[in-house]
Amino acid sequence: MNMGGPSTVSETHDFLFRLFSDGDLIPFGPFQNILAKWIARRRTPKIEEHYKEIGGGSPIRYWSEFQCKRVCEILDKSNPETAPHKPYVAFRYAKPLTEDTLQQMLDDGVKRAVAFSQYPQFSYSTTGSSINELYRQTLQLDPDRRINWSVIDRWPKDKGLVSAFCTHINDKLTEFPAEDRDKIVLLFSAHSLPMEIVNKGDSYPAEVAATVYAIMEKLKFSLPYRLVWQSQVGPKPWLGGQTAKITGKLDLRDDIKGIILVPVAFTSDHIETLHELDIELVEDLKNPEKVKRAASLNGSEIFIEGLADLVKNHLQSGKLYSTQLELDCKLGGETAKNTFKHPSELFGDHSKSS
Repeated sequence: MNMGGPSTVSETHDFLFRLFSDGDLIPFGPFQNILAKWIARRRTPKIEEHYKEIGGGSPIRYWSEFQCKRVCEILDKSNPETAPHKPYVAFRYAKPLTEDTLQQMLDDGVKRAVAFSQYPQFSYSTTGSSINELYRQTLQLDPDRRINWSVIDRWPKDKGLVSAFCTHINDKLTEFPAEDRDKIVLLFSAHSLPMEIVNKGDSYPAEVAATVYAIMEKLKFSLPYRLVWQSQVGPKPWLGGQTAKITGKLDLRDDIKGIILVPVAFTSDHIETLHELDIELVEDLKNPEKVKRAASLNGSEIFIEGLADLVKNHLQSGKLYSTQLELDCKLGGETAKNTFKHPSELFGDHSKSS
C-alpha cells in the first residue's frame, strides 16, 4: 500500500484531486472538497509538465508491482507453510485504487491478506489514511468480511531498508574524488508534514529520525549528516528545515566538497525524487556539480529481501498490528471520518461464520 502516482500524464488531475480531498493528509476542514477541486484544477497544468519531464508519468506503480511480485516469489521459498503468496498493489490516490484492488482480491477468492504499508515510517496522514480507506472499502465491498486482514504498519529500522540505503550512499560516495570524500555532507530528505498533524502527536518525525540514525550507525557516523524535509504545499507551517534551503546554504561553502541527498522516506522513485530533487533543486544551486542523489531503493535486492523477511516474521508472529497503532488512532483519528476507532475493527477474523 502506498500513495501512488499517475502512470500517465492524463491521470494527473484525478490524482491531485484525490490527494487534496484527503483530510487525513492535508486537513482543510469543512472546505476540503471545494478547496481540493480548486487546487487540483489550478495545479494540474504545472504538474503535468513535471511528469512529462520525467518520462510521461510516475514509475511508482512499476516499482511497487515489481517489488511486491519479488517479495511473493521469495516468500514461496522461505515460508512455504503460507504459500502460495499472491501480490497486489493498492494506491491511495492513483490506479490501482484501494477499491479496485480489494474487489480483485475478492474475485480471486483471497481469504487471508497482509496490508503492507510502503511508508516505512508511520504517519496517520499516510499509512493511517491508507488503512482508513481500506476499512471504508471493506465495509462497502466485503461486508461479510471474507478477508482476514493484518497489517505491517511501520518498519523504520528494518535491516534491509537500512542496508540498502547504506549501499546506495557508499556507491554515490565513490563518485567524488578520493581526497574529498571526508568532506562530504549527507542530507537525508523526507517528505514534510503539516505542523497541524505533527502537533497531534504524530509519530512520523521520530520514526524518520530513527531510520536516519540507524543508517548512520551502520556507516559508523563517518560523515556529518542532517535530516531535512521537502515537498511542502500551501501557506500553513510544515516541518523544516527545508531540503532546498539547507542544500543551497551548504552548496556555497568551500569547505564542503560535496552533498549526497538521500530520499530516506521513499521506497522507490517518483516525482519527489525525479523532479523535485533531480531537476528543481539542482536548477537553483550555484554549484550543482557538488550535489549528487543516492539511488532510490527501486529494484535493490537487499531491500526486497528485507521486505520478504518483514512479511515472513509478521506472519510467523501472529500479530495483527504493531503495539503503537492503537495510540496512533487515539491521537490522529480524532477528526477522521467514516472509519474505525480501534484497529481491531478492521484487523483479525471478522467473518460472519466465526
